[in-house]
Amino acid sequence: MDGLITRMGFPSIAEAQFAELGIAAAIAGTALLAGWIARRRLGPRLADWMHGRDIQARGPLTEATPTLLGWLVALLIVAIGWAAWPWDPYARLLLGAVAAIAAAAAVRNIVRGVGLGAGPALAAAAVAFVALLSNAVGGLTLLQERLDAVGFTVGRMNLSLLTLINIALTILALFLLVRIGNRIVRRVVRGGGGRDLDATQQLLVEKIAGVAIVIAAFFVGIDLLGIDLTAFAVFSGALGLAVGFGLQKTFGNLIAGIILLMDRSIKPGDVVVVADAVGRVNKIGVRAVSVITRDGKEHLVPNELLMTERVENWSYSNREVRVRLAVGVSYDADIRLAQKLMLDAADEAPRVLKSPAPVCWITGFGDSSVDHELRFWISDPEGGLGNIQGDVYLRIWDKFKEAGVEIPYPQRDLHVRTLPKEMPAPAQPKRASKKAD
Repeated sequence: MDGLITRMGFPSIAEAQFAELGIAAAIAGTALLAGWIARRRLGPRLADWMHGRDIQARGPLTEATPTLLGWLVALLIVAIGWAAWPWDPYARLLLGAVAAIAAAAAVRNIVRGVGLGAGPALAAAAVAFVALLSNAVGGLTLLQERLDAVGFTVGRMNLSLLTLINIALTILALFLLVRIGNRIVRRVVRGGGGRDLDATQQLLVEKIAGVAIVIAAFFVGIDLLGIDLTAFAVFSGALGLAVGFGLQKTFGNLIAGIILLMDRSIKPGDVVVVADAVGRVNKIGVRAVSVITRDGKEHLVPNELLMTERVENWSYSNREVRVRLAVGVSYDADIRLAQKLMLDAADEAPRVLKSPAPVCWITGFGDSSVDHELRFWISDPEGGLGNIQGDVYLRIWDKFKEAGVEIPYPQRDLHVRTLPKEMPAPAQPKRASKKAD
């Protein structure tokens, strides 16, 4: 047994410093206990802060926040203890194993929280565990040398397995940081930091901050990987051609979306008319604006179309919308009573505004009725027009029935002035002749 331990680079068990091993075990236990306490006490509060009141649904990252916080606290305490003293190999192995487990669990929760799935989360956790445990036993340098030896050279660039792993880990880390950064920015903007901003300005700040975070992550990744920026000179020219030809619409929609948010002509929650259907603006995205109609259909309208074409926005400067109802009354009815009943019906509807008050006008004398138009205002057009029209019509029907006011239907009176003097005799049916037997 001692021979196997010696070949692994550890001293014999008789030479182990049991006092340091006990202190390391105490540090590891304290770290795990502190992580458990942080998970139970501080985790739910942090999750509520990450969630925020304005975010409608808790995401996977928010749900994993308490567990993630517990493992990060444990990892932090173990890392501090590890760096505070040149530990005995066995004590270092114990602290390294606890740190590897905590880091692997934290990485797994982060990767799953941002929506990459269980497979990538398990792979990233395995890499973190192997890297930290190898560093604890002193084999990380040897592992790096072996990975760097497997590869090939392309021109002046050496591509090894270690290089590919570094690139993958860098991309994964930056992707995670971008997602978490966007989440934090969204929480700060929609929380206490953005109280002086309306919904449109908050969304604009979120989008600008998101673009800035992505650009910063790109240059940080270039610096971490040691890539020469002069190598992107040709790439930038190709990117310019791509933007000028293939990606012109994409970038045009992106700029149009930012302009829409800046001039606030289209805002989330506005009621607009799309394809002769009334809908509410649900989201202004990078490429298109999402408009949900009353029948549940979601229209994705490109941002450029809203910039260049005519758009009917019912809530641009004022959310009040006037509704018109056509009502016919019989010629024999009391017209003034009928008008009063129509106004009372509109006043009793819950969604109808008291100011401006409803009005009723005669619009013409029809063939069968005296035509009226009842006009009233509502301030919630996103609630629909058909339901409020039906409600008011039903109230008018009930009041007319109760008061005896007739709603006529089309009738035609036929007056015969003259008839021909000699009326032709009606044709008699022919009978079949009978033959005598």
